[in-house]
Amino acid sequence: MKEHLLCPHCGKEVERYRNPFPTVDVVIETEGGIVLIRRKNPPYGWALPGGFVNYGETLEMAAIREAKEETSLDIELISQLGAYSEPARDPRLHTISVVFRARAKGKACAADDAIGIDIFNQDNLPLDLAFDHDRILSDYFEKCS
Repeated sequence: MKEHLLCPHCGKEVERYRNPFPTVDVVIETEGGIVLIRRKNPPYGWALPGGFVNYGETLEMAAIREAKEETSLDIELISQLGAYSEPARDPRLHTISVVFRARAKGKACAADDAIGIDIFNQDNLPLDLAFDHDRILSDYFEKCS
């Protein structure tokens, strides 16, 4: 069933559009492997650093900001890995994530939405990955190893 709203300008009934929310995720490469955070908020589990794109922000700006907020690392973006849009990828709502590869040096420290942080490689990934990050990491190791 379609939902309708009243136009605030003309008062005419218009259809309410529901669009996916844009997000970013970042595969941060370090000397020891890739950085994953343990999420403080649902959905729980280990995840790539990332989050929602703010209004007026580019995807690249959002990736750099989210990485810094959650890992305390300054990153250098390398490339886009891909876009992930499965409607059920986030159990909270429909999101589309553009995933970036990035490099970082320094010591990662959990911050903001992260309660833990660690470095992993293809052989020791945690089993409780949030969202569709198992698929993203599978694509990453296939394309970038």
